[in-house]
Amino acid sequence: MRPRAGRAGPGLAMALMLVISAAFMAALTPAWASGKDTRRSGFEDMGRSTQALQLDDTQNPAWLWVNDGQRRFKADCASCHADGGAHSLRGAAARYPSYDVQLNKPLTLDQRINQCRVRHVQAAPLAAESDDLLALSAYVALQSRGVPVQPDPDPRSQPHRERGAQLYARRMGQLDFSCAQCHDQNAGGRLAGAVIPQAHPTAYPIYRLEWQGMGSLQRRLRNCMTGVRAEPFAYDSDEFMQLELHLKQRAAGMRSESPGVRP
Repeated sequence: MRPRAGRAGPGLAMALMLVISAAFMAALTPAWASGKDTRRSGFEDMGRSTQALQLDDTQNPAWLWVNDGQRRFKADCASCHADGGAHSLRGAAARYPSYDVQLNKPLTLDQRINQCRVRHVQAAPLAAESDDLLALSAYVALQSRGVPVQPDPDPRSQPHRERGAQLYARRMGQLDFSCAQCHDQNAGGRLAGAVIPQAHPTAYPIYRLEWQGMGSLQRRLRNCMTGVRAEPFAYDSDEFMQLELHLKQRAAGMRSESPGVRP
């Protein structure tokens, strides 16, 4: 309801919006059912035309990045991966974030690619969310398509995974929402006409129609944070790595489907 002129200022209007939003979210029916695995990929919540884009490699727009990533991989990584990555990287992306002994913490797939460049190719790291890095990440992730997500079993990753679970459940931003409120408690409901997904990271990096381009899981998480009016964590921050660890644990055993397409 729009307040009448002269009776409510911007502050009150925002407060009313927050109350209405909170009530709407509380009224949604949870999608999780106890006693059985009801996990769904975001692919299942899309329209048929968008599903068709992902399933057809000749139409999937992410293939522009995959092809560029293959070229870059052969040029920069052939000394370590003589087969072009097709066999040696099978299942690799499904295991990240994974613990790195030298840095004494888990690394995301993008961070691993950059560490490989620095340590083995003596090349500068690629900028976070750059097309160059997304292309390499998409090509490496493709090698694990169909492989079950396999969370890092290294016990040294566990404290980071637990921190990620805490961040996932923590309310944040002016709207005071947590990841869990949307994607656990209210998955399957609708928000602004769109289905709320369960947020399983099985298809990243993805081509998002809204972006008209590729993006990493961290970009999507930053979108969620700004959506609840929170200050996003920095790219490659420990907080995003820890959230990725937790999200991969939630998706354990689900099939990798990168490169994905989403609305």
